[in-house]
Amino acid sequence: MAKVNFTAARVNGYSCPEGKAQSFIWDNGASGLGVRATAAGARTYIWQGKLNGGTVRVTIGSPKDWKIDDARDEARRLQRLVDAGKDPREEAAEQRAAHEARKAETRRQGVTLADAWAQYLDERRSKWSELHHRDHVDLSSVGGQPKKRGKGLTEPGPLAQLMPLRLSDLTGEHIARWLEEEAAKRPARARLAFNLLRIFAGWCESKREYRGLVDAQAVSTRISKDTLPKRTAKTDALQREQLTAWFQAVRQTANPTMETYLIGLLLTGARREELAGLRWDDVDFRWRSLHIADKVENETGRVIPLTPYLASLLAELKRRNDTPPNVRQMAKLESEGKAWEPSPWVFSSPNAADGRLAAPNRALHRVCQAAGVPPVTLHGLRRSFSSLAEWTETPTGVVAQIMGHKPSAIAEKHYRRRPIDLLRMWHDKIEGWMLEQAGIDFMADVAAPGLRAVSIG
Repeated sequence: MAKVNFTAARVNGYSCPEGKAQSFIWDNGASGLGVRATAAGARTYIWQGKLNGGTVRVTIGSPKDWKIDDARDEARRLQRLVDAGKDPREEAAEQRAAHEARKAETRRQGVTLADAWAQYLDERRSKWSELHHRDHVDLSSVGGQPKKRGKGLTEPGPLAQLMPLRLSDLTGEHIARWLEEEAAKRPARARLAFNLLRIFAGWCESKREYRGLVDAQAVSTRISKDTLPKRTAKTDALQREQLTAWFQAVRQTANPTMETYLIGLLLTGARREELAGLRWDDVDFRWRSLHIADKVENETGRVIPLTPYLASLLAELKRRNDTPPNVRQMAKLESEGKAWEPSPWVFSSPNAADGRLAAPNRALHRVCQAAGVPPVTLHGLRRSFSSLAEWTETPTGVVAQIMGHKPSAIAEKHYRRRPIDLLRMWHDKIEGWMLEQAGIDFMADVAAPGLRAVSIG
């Protein structure tokens, strides 16, 4: 191929002859350096050489961006690579890959806890209960929103101050200082926040894009042991002799939904969210059973007996739920463009955002005050069911299966799952004993279409 001495005028004035898609001129000042012109009018410096018997062509750049001497230097560099047996195209690809890797690592190092936390919650939400997901949201919330109940604004969650930090900034020293501050203000919430953060760090290690960013010492259990106060076992539970006063107080509750909910917690031993999330589709009055969205058995849940007294309370709630509002209330709904329909929730609450019971803690506290018994938490009612069941000599495995505890023995886990009718026999006995201790005379006429409750002071 003919070569010419490249000059600015020669390079800039070169064009592709008419009828061709592209054409080339070659420089005699540097081996393999040429200018390619296309029919569209574009001009580009290229380098072309031989490697292992094949032709190698590499684009250098536009004459607008490259001086002739610079293009010659680049052509000589490419020729030296080929002389050494290296393919310039592979070198360029490696450089691009290294550049992209550096960019990706820079982005990876810049990931904040808030960024990864949002992905973590989105990915794991389907595996969690609603309460567990809400804990993650609340603990990381920046606060400042109007409270759903009461006046004022919500406070930031314990994890809020960590959210703007990069994952690589979550060192052991930083987390220890944060945990010490939070433990001084709200130790229980701080403990929960640290445990959730520790599980999150394990998830990060399972993700290539986050692996190695969180310091392993930052989530070491040693930090929580050294910083958080020792956890004491909770023992709040109703005693046998307190049942009369407690039932009298709870039955005086102005809200029948709250009354049934609190009694239901005591009579079933269910977790607070398990019972609060009960839908009417989960209640089988004919075969006396409840389908509980179990914390342990997330996919299938568990089926427990519906005892006679609780069935009578739920039947009354069902009647109230299915009764349409009066004419005035119906007219108001129509004026607002709304249509009335029964709530799907057993423990419905028109004022709650999701339409079901949201904050029963205060009501339970008022009941305990009215009854003159030591304060009992919602989980304390679950604990009460387990403790009081021992008075009836109900087998431990039966109580555990009703409450949704994991089987604690090999036989329980693999061989012994009691049918609902056997659970019902013992569960009815537990309920009957509690009502007897509370001074409630309840008669269930199985021949009648409904159930009724009679309270005798």
